[in-house]
Amino acid sequence: MRIWDIPPGHLCRNHLLGEHRELHAIWSILVHGKKGYAHHPETVRWKGKQKALFLRHEALVKEMIRRGYHHQSPLETRYATGDDTQDILVDSYEDQVRLLRQKKCDCLV
Repeated sequence: MRIWDIPPGHLCRNHLLGEHRELHAIWSILVHGKKGYAHHPETVRWKGKQKALFLRHEALVKEMIRRGYHHQSPLETRYATGDDTQDILVDSYEDQVRLLRQKKCDCLV
């Protein structure tokens, strides 16, 4: 489970779409009280920062549309509360770049 801190335009297809799926899972945990992965470090870092998570979703959607995907899973704006910036990282930005490079995918890192 991961929400990258890499700009969406730098993510390959698999990481862009995978992050989008995982973001929806975290959103569901935070705003609808779902239990799965509620204590995962990636989920915990977004607690109280649903607005920042919403904004990350919007950035992912913008990139998905730019690439020709048809987005059909909007988040409910009324749950976009709390801080609008994410300043807690599970892995540093540099470590995230290193992780993506090791995957030898098409991410632009």
